[in-house]
Amino acid sequence: MDWKDRQWWPVVTPIVGITYCSAIMYYLWVNYRQPFGATLCVVCLLIGEWLTRYWDFTMYLTRNWLITALVGGAFFGLLFYPGDWAIFGPTHLPIVVEGTLLSMADYMGHLYVRTGTPEYVRHIEQGSLRTFGGHTTVIA
Repeated sequence: MDWKDRQWWPVVTPIVGITYCSAIMYYLWVNYRQPFGATLCVVCLLIGEWLTRYWDFTMYLTRNWLITALVGGAFFGLLFYPGDWAIFGPTHLPIVVEGTLLSMADYMGHLYVRTGTPEYVRHIEQGSLRTFGGHTTVIA
């Protein structure tokens, strides 16, 4: 079945539309007992449609694909920027490790073995391989 085949549009469109709404409705009802999941889904889809129809002005104004790609990419990145703080915010918390004040990101960087760093490459060139247990193992 091809999505460009118009004979399937009357069948596929309502099924896909109700599937999104029912999935969000199920999630919100099971986890939070909130009965407005389908309404929330429809409102979000309408807002997205409104944005694509009325904010699609960069190409019309500039008539340049490169500028449209750069501006559109920047706005797309800014769209998800607030969500990154919820994910990466805890890594900026201060912790004390062996009397030294570090951020959680620095501490995770010290513990995580990166195989592309020069230190790791030096271990391989010497003929020893650093295991994740903190010991070195002779390869050759």
